[in-house]
Amino acid sequence: MARIVMKFGGTSVGDIERIKNVAQLVKKEVDAGNEVAVVVSAMSGETNKLVGYCREIAPMHDSREYDTVVATGEQVTIGLLSLALQELGCNARSWLGWQIPIQTDDAHSKARIKEIDTPLMRERMAQGQVPVIAGFQGVGPDNRITTLGRGGSDTSAVAMAAALDADRCDIYTDVDGVYTTDPRIVPKARKLEKITYEEMLESASQGTKVLQTRSVEMAMKHRVRLQVRSTFAPDTPGTLVCDEDEIVEKELVSGIAYSRDEAKITLVDVADIPGVAAKIFGPLTDANVNVDMIVQNIAEGQATDLTFTVAKGDLDRCVAVLKEKKEELGFQDLIADDNVVKISVIGVGMRSHAGVAQTMFTALADKGINIQVISTSEIKVSVLVAEEYTELALRALHTAYGLDAA
Repeated sequence: MARIVMKFGGTSVGDIERIKNVAQLVKKEVDAGNEVAVVVSAMSGETNKLVGYCREIAPMHDSREYDTVVATGEQVTIGLLSLALQELGCNARSWLGWQIPIQTDDAHSKARIKEIDTPLMRERMAQGQVPVIAGFQGVGPDNRITTLGRGGSDTSAVAMAAALDADRCDIYTDVDGVYTTDPRIVPKARKLEKITYEEMLESASQGTKVLQTRSVEMAMKHRVRLQVRSTFAPDTPGTLVCDEDEIVEKELVSGIAYSRDEAKITLVDVADIPGVAAKIFGPLTDANVNVDMIVQNIAEGQATDLTFTVAKGDLDRCVAVLKEKKEELGFQDLIADDNVVKISVIGVGMRSHAGVAQTMFTALADKGINIQVISTSEIKVSVLVAEEYTELALRALHTAYGLDAA
């Protein structure tokens, strides 16, 4: 017997028939003798509708009341799924975040989980009950409802799996696993049988949409084994996210991620003196703008050019902050470009093999693709290129690293 947390996203519970299908999948695990807890998202499109209501009534809304509204989507889903399970003869009960409770900090709309009380949940599961838990939500120190931010149901599921000492956490989605790259762009992409926590974390943070970044961070911290599976092809093997030690043969490169959510800013003729970078990036931090890739040109005389990237959604705010500080910062011009894409080659094999970056640069050069910015980490090399080359670059790199399916 295993203890399993099953998580189903909005597409998986998008209508009544899909909820009934999810109930069948849960019952199958129960019938196999497993202890099962289920975490679900709101039905597809529901959260967006609720967010729209908040913005229509109060564009500068109170985040506490915002959380009260948007958390209701999951309440509907857990009730419907519990009813569907009961119709199949399962002893199921719905649980909201505050009923467990899932305790969070007070950062409404982007709360972080601090603790989950599980004695009652463990007792009920041991008695054969299937708890159906609302993802995306918890309760703050003031006993008010909090939400975890977009994609928070993944985090809820992993946190619940960690708190329950579950054998694994199955994330059911509309894809059947983690691929070497986006199969919609590269038809020869391969599904991975296993991927390390570190590789999955890099992939998630570099644009892969399969798992939410915070959920992977939590899984890695608590060593929760994640299985990515398809709700619509449940008998198809998924991808296991696990410790590096569980993977016998580690590939040099496990995948290639891309993100179109990047914008590039170049500050022309910035003074080449100590402290200028702090003066530039300090106000951006105060404005809650996260800076990603950074490159500084070789100085000519007393000035240099500084290029960096931010999320596209932060571009206008970033430009406004810098222009307001132009006289203080002393740059001559500001050039913004949002027609770029970040492409990242990821793999734990980079730790022990040389030449990964060279292969990337050569493959792109052979296709006439100019690299604008480069950044690296222990298991990742990222480049920024013109967005028009996205498909060409992904296909070229996928072939160059020998990732194409036979």
